[in-house]
Amino acid sequence: MKPSSICRLSLTWANSVSVRIKIMGIVLGTILLLGAGMTWEVRESMIDTLNGQLEKRGVSIARDVSARATDLILTNNLYALYELLRDTVENNEDVRYVIVLDQNRNVVLNTLGQSVPQDLVAANTAAPEDRYRMEILDTEEGLIRDIAVPIFEGRAGIVRVGMSDAGMRHLVTVATERLLAATAIASLLGILAAFLLTSILTKPVRELVEATKAVASGDLARKARIWAKDEIGQLGEAFNSMTTALATSKQEIEDFNRQLVRRNQELSALWAELREKEKLRSQLLVKVMSAQEDERKRIARELHDETSQSLTSLIVGLKVLERCDPAEVSGVAAELRAQASKTLDAVHHLALELRPSVLDDLGLVAALERHAREYAGRLGCEVDFQATGIEGVRLPSQTELAIYRIVQEALTNTAKYAEASAVSVTLERRGATVVAIIEDNGKGFDVKGLLESRSTEGKLGLFGMQERAALIGGRLTIESEPGTGTTVFVEAPLELERAIV
Repeated sequence: MKPSSICRLSLTWANSVSVRIKIMGIVLGTILLLGAGMTWEVRESMIDTLNGQLEKRGVSIARDVSARATDLILTNNLYALYELLRDTVENNEDVRYVIVLDQNRNVVLNTLGQSVPQDLVAANTAAPEDRYRMEILDTEEGLIRDIAVPIFEGRAGIVRVGMSDAGMRHLVTVATERLLAATAIASLLGILAAFLLTSILTKPVRELVEATKAVASGDLARKARIWAKDEIGQLGEAFNSMTTALATSKQEIEDFNRQLVRRNQELSALWAELREKEKLRSQLLVKVMSAQEDERKRIARELHDETSQSLTSLIVGLKVLERCDPAEVSGVAAELRAQASKTLDAVHHLALELRPSVLDDLGLVAALERHAREYAGRLGCEVDFQATGIEGVRLPSQTELAIYRIVQEALTNTAKYAEASAVSVTLERRGATVVAIIEDNGKGFDVKGLLESRSTEGKLGLFGMQERAALIGGRLTIESEPGTGTTVFVEAPLELERAIV
């Protein structure tokens, strides 16, 4: 087709379009074009700038961790090294993980909370002469800038810092949304200006608008006046045809809306029922745990008040019998008295195991200190108990009980499976939380493998510890590998109840 023919067709089409469409189309097209160009330019500039800043921050963080970790690695202070890695992740929201590798590229510590995949370990490395090396990893969470920095020129290993671009993408998205919102507002204002202009220019358009409002309010009998056979007149005829069609389909639309309302009500009722069931499940679990502890209190009280008194009376009676009867009867009585004394000690020990009175009377610190001392005496291993920042205060009874039972279960598991020669129990206050750490030097185990196995052997105790931590709004973390010992972290909200008098 010749260019002249194309021009004639374009002019014909432009002349056939109404004035309102022309004005609104020009205004809207101009605004959208300028807005889209500005949005694209600002977005690209922000992405380039933020990418550069993210890489610089990642290199700075990695080099700082490398410098601070050198002495910790050389002195084998793994706990302080772990604290350094954790503080780095917590204080830098863009840091997704921190991994420390030794000279053989084996993982020493990491903040992922699980074993590091081998493909992630091999994804990036740095030679001793490199200041740093960066690799961009495409993960399910988005792009991760993995930055590797040698520690002590590579002789102490390598530190790997993963910088997530989630924060950058969020900033870019927010800026883009604001620009798009500004463009949308400008478009609306331009459309409004064009609409007002065309309303002033053409009276038929104003009457058509009034008819449109009447139809929108439900008056389908309203018709538009036809002033001429031009575009506005054709639009009026089309409008009248539309109102006729709307009147025909109004009932169908109303029926459909009623169905939607009914379905929404059913879904709301179902959702409310599900939430109520979940609430009842949580309440039931709390009641079950409370009932269990109440029963332990009752048994402990009965063993102490009734059984102990009976055994004491038996000892006194046997002592009298020992003095009165002949020599052979006296020997038997003495043996019975010794057995009764042993039974009394066992009953007292059982009462303390079921519900230690020191927990109710003196609080969590005293109860744990006593339990650790008795544990060390029974098993003949070294137990170190430390309490920091929590002395002299009482926590809510549910919190104290849950932490005590978790520590008790952890020590029981250590005695059964760990074959440890030393155990440490630490209770400390960290800001708005209370943290209990139970660490042993035993043979360790595969945490993930045990939790994912189908067999329930050895898992019920761990699940019970997790449930107790969840009931007080806390969190339980278990770190262990075969041959490296086991560490149990319990973190719960710190809600002080009162000071111990």
